[in-house]
Amino acid sequence: MKIVLATANAHKMREISEIMAEAGFRADFRDMHAAGFAGDIEETGTTFEENALCKARAVHTFLKEQGTLEDAVVLADDSGLVIDALDGEPGIYSARYLGEDTPHSEKNKDILRRMEGVPEEERTARFVCAVAAVFPDGKEEVLRRALEGQIAYESAGTNGFGYDPIFFLPERGCTNAELTPEDKNSISHRGQGFRAMAALLNNH
Repeated sequence: MKIVLATANAHKMREISEIMAEAGFRADFRDMHAAGFAGDIEETGTTFEENALCKARAVHTFLKEQGTLEDAVVLADDSGLVIDALDGEPGIYSARYLGEDTPHSEKNKDILRRMEGVPEEERTARFVCAVAAVFPDGKEEVLRRALEGQIAYESAGTNGFGYDPIFFLPERGCTNAELTPEDKNSISHRGQGFRAMAALLNNH
């Protein structure tokens, strides 16, 4: 099976292909740039699911128009951090929170500042991942998975990226960024989502 991932992020590309391979899914993976798609994809959805589909549909349409990799399944994900005490922020705007070019260290500091004084029982949050697939015939599937946790009182750990240093896992007693990459993949929202997608594709 040929898979085109609607991303140009090398870190995400490697992570997703590894997660799906570990789930027993074998395919010819390539990112959207390798497939010839060089444009930007406007995320116009109001949910993670809608934005994941926006990305997958854009690349699928391009491949059809170009007559290349028409037999490929296009996968895309949209993910983010949802904080209950902040009315769901940053949510679908997680990557753009305080500006796309703002370092995550600054984004994390801002969130911790906004969460000052919020008691532990109200610091609930979750990482959400929606994974969309568009098949060669245009059929679509979308899966949603989440990792529940809390917003920490301070940043901790260096293994993760993004909001991982401030996302605390009570059952593990540490933040996402304090997990090994293997442990993180085994429980992460993206790991859950793409393992579920691997099972769906294996049965397709």
